[in-house]
Amino acid sequence: MGSIPGWQVGLLCGIVSWIAISSILNLTQKIRSLTQPWVSRHVISGTPIALRIQKYHHGSLDAFFSGLSCVVSVPFYTAFLPLLFWSGHGKLARQMTLLMAFCDYLGNTVKDVVSAPRPSSPPVRRVTATKDEKENAMEYGMPSSHTLNTVCLSGYLLHYIVTYTQSTDASMQFAGFTMVCLFVGLIGLGRIYLGMHSLIDIIAGLAFGLAILAFWLTFHEYIDDFVVSGQNVTSFWAALSFVLLFAYPTPEVPTPSFEYHTAFNGVALGIVSGVQQTYHQFHHENVVRVFTPQLTLPGFVGRIVVGIPTILLVKFCSKALAKWSLPIVANTLGLPIKSTSYIPALTASSSGEKLDEVKQSGYLQKLLFFSQPASFDVDTGIRLLQYAGLAWSVVDLVPSLFSHLSL
Repeated sequence: MGSIPGWQVGLLCGIVSWIAISSILNLTQKIRSLTQPWVSRHVISGTPIALRIQKYHHGSLDAFFSGLSCVVSVPFYTAFLPLLFWSGHGKLARQMTLLMAFCDYLGNTVKDVVSAPRPSSPPVRRVTATKDEKENAMEYGMPSSHTLNTVCLSGYLLHYIVTYTQSTDASMQFAGFTMVCLFVGLIGLGRIYLGMHSLIDIIAGLAFGLAILAFWLTFHEYIDDFVVSGQNVTSFWAALSFVLLFAYPTPEVPTPSFEYHTAFNGVALGIVSGVQQTYHQFHHENVVRVFTPQLTLPGFVGRIVVGIPTILLVKFCSKALAKWSLPIVANTLGLPIKSTSYIPALTASSSGEKLDEVKQSGYLQKLLFFSQPASFDVDTGIRLLQYAGLAWSVVDLVPSLFSHLSL
């Protein structure tokens, strides 16, 4: 067994130290007290802009902007990214997955630290045509996750296409850049039109998105090299995923943001562990790609027909296994646990507000700084393992099936 690189120990210790320091200094509340009033004033002052945009409301525009929001939503990327892996573009798929997880964590962290409201409805008309949009409306407003994610993922996709095709045509690059800008602009406009965000949310999403994209384009090659050929990859990423569950702020009022972070945290863990184990079999740069003689469109459709039911089955089995095993492990270790939804027998009798507070607050802070032990919400661990299993099957189990079926 090889030695553990010093930078991995340093990074994990740094995050744990940050958790302890932020808890002692109560940094979340201090930052919120400074930023929330300022953002809230801009949300209120931005209401006339939203009302002017909504003066042009029409059923077709409702449908257009609602559909556009679905195209850049978390459920869409959850369904789209497996297809990208199976198409042969493994590097693009794993980079976009990790970038999505990074965006989701940072964006939702800022949302819950600031805890700024969305535009008040009424007077703003809020359109929530899908279940996903209704859940999004329960989150805080700034920054706009749709804008942030669109900037990062469409920007990275453009970078990958230009690099992959080795295009030096300035007009084509300008056309691609123009399309990305238009797409981001429509997303931002749509979020205001649908009453989901104010102008300050869109500006913040754009600014954070550009900053994250610049960071990712600087370091993405190093990250990819580590994932495919690094030392101590799986155990380090498992420890990182565990620590990041604690390095999450407690919002003013509970929101679904922590659940989204947990899910994509699990997805990143499953992708990294699966790719690291099977890179040379299924994910190297010379694998067959869709629309080539080796992988025709009918063959790709066959992969989808086999792959989608398989990963859904693995997701179900991972959840069932986690629901059975995690309470046993917790009881063995003497950890007090509860469940808000997944395990009815563990549902606590305390109020829902208290449960949500325990669920989203930093467990490690409670364990370190309070004499009474915290009750851990086992749903968090179940969700993490469920999505880790799903992602692992996308890059390990399903490609193995493709190999056996000659797909």
